[in-house]
Amino acid sequence: MMKVEGLRSCWERVGGLFYFGRMLDKIRLHARGQLPAEYLAVMADGFDGRTCRYLHVDHDALSAVVLDGASDEQALAWCLENGRTLSEEDILIFNSFMSKRGWRDDETQSYIPKLKGDYGFAENDRIVTDFDVIEADEGRPTDVWRRAWDLE
Repeated sequence: MMKVEGLRSCWERVGGLFYFGRMLDKIRLHARGQLPAEYLAVMADGFDGRTCRYLHVDHDALSAVVLDGASDEQALAWCLENGRTLSEEDILIFNSFMSKRGWRDDETQSYIPKLKGDYGFAENDRIVTDFDVIEADEGRPTDVWRRAWDLE
């Protein structure tokens, strides 16, 4: 299990967006030498890359803004000014895609089962998405989606 102090949950929102704050945490932790090597392979790729591509910003440029002292909200404002603006529907589409990645899509048959096996969760049928794997690996509950979507 990989618990990283200062790395927030995928489900926490910044400006309504899931995952964005986690990406910023990874940028800050990496700059301080506190991000484990396992995370470095997907810096600016994986969900970080998808987030930046969705926002139409370059990860390195965003990193420079963050490392210059921008708060989470300031970093998002920079993205919206230098990339694309987001409507409420754009945020819903992003959150829906990110939170359900691995469930009933091209990752379902092979990638998610392999990932679950690699992390020791092969027998856990409640883990069905990338978010679930990340949260379980970092020691957080995987059943927080209702709260994250404000459905409770």
